[in-house]
Amino acid sequence: MKEFHHSMLPAAARLVVPVQYVFSVYLLLRGHNLPGGGFIGGLVLASALVLRAMVDPKRVPNFDLIRLSGIGLLVALFSAVLPWLIGKTFFTGLWGGQIWLPAVGDIKLGTPLFFDIGVFLVVTGVAAKLLLVLLAQTQSSVMDRMNSD
Repeated sequence: MKEFHHSMLPAAARLVVPVQYVFSVYLLLRGHNLPGGGFIGGLVLASALVLRAMVDPKRVPNFDLIRLSGIGLLVALFSAVLPWLIGKTFFTGLWGGQIWLPAVGDIKLGTPLFFDIGVFLVVTGVAAKLLLVLLAQTQSSVMDRMNSD
């Protein structure tokens, strides 16, 4: 990745990536009451993982992103099926209280939050895997062009 060593991207990434991590969780937690949620939070986290890998190829996520997506799908499915298992309609929201978090406010604990967490994991895994594959293809074509010159 020699093309990034003389740019400002590594310095900017050191500042931006941690902010993206926190912002993705913020979006996830406030999503079912205000704009945001698991989908956009997952996209923000995936972009942070890819930016980190783009700047430093040794920092590619060392966990299986497809497995992460599978776990997220199971969490989302469980949150949809749980009400049905106790005699309520499929996808009925079940609530178990709430907690207060700084900068986010009151978070209602229930199946909609678990569904959002599942979506967050699915979108993070799929988007990061897709972007990392595209990044690897781009890097190999750049390296091929550099070697042919």
